[in-house]
Amino acid sequence: MFEEYEQIVLTADVLGDEGEELKPGDVGSILYIHPNQEAFVVEFISLDGETAAIATVRSSQARAVTSTDFTHSRTIPIRQGGSQTIDHQARSDN
Repeated sequence: MFEEYEQIVLTADVLGDEGEELKPGDVGSILYIHPNQEAFVVEFISLDGETAAIATVRSSQARAVTSTDFTHSRTIPIRQGGSQTIDHQARSDN
């Protein structure tokens, strides 16, 4: 049984609400659980805390986080007033 605000790991490719390409292994937090846990609204955030994507994820496309999972970084296109790619390791505005 999943709960709101629990973290999940994707097990399949998922498109975000604005077309973001989410991949197996991406980690997000459940914001809302649809009836019968058929699907969840999940927020995926970048490592600097910005929302990267919101997606509806079917329960068959996710699994619970385990104690053997670890964070892995990859760059994805992020929409901020328009589609652009942000490489968080190369940002110079900090």
